[in-house]
Amino acid sequence: MPRVLIIDDQKDVRAMVAIVLRVNRYEVVEADSGAAGVKAFTEVGFDAAIVDIFLGDTSGVEVITTLRELAPSLPVVAVSGMTALDFMEQSPHLASVVCLQKPFRPNDLLQARRKAQAAVDGAIQAAV
Repeated sequence: MPRVLIIDDQKDVRAMVAIVLRVNRYEVVEADSGAAGVKAFTEVGFDAAIVDIFLGDTSGVEVITTLRELAPSLPVVAVSGMTALDFMEQSPHLASVVCLQKPFRPNDLLQARRKAQAAVDGAIQAAV
């Protein structure tokens, strides 16, 4: 069962994402801050991460950069209320990050997760 790390400081968003993933046979670990997410990532292996760009304690871009330094081929979905292009150029670690704009439907989340895997596998370019 693939393991996905969800990093979002909004409890309701984390819960919705977790439910969608669990129903679709993913093992899920939730983190309510960037620091908690990075700590969880270093303690347990993950197959993918879903990271909110605006976290209370830090920038999601910084969190993604740290995760990618630890695991360069990690599939990542960045969740944001703004368009991807507003932050995609901030770091080379964001090259194959798939962006998902809030609000989103469950199917959008699953499709973004698949695109993130395809992006790190080289099957597609950075997907927005």
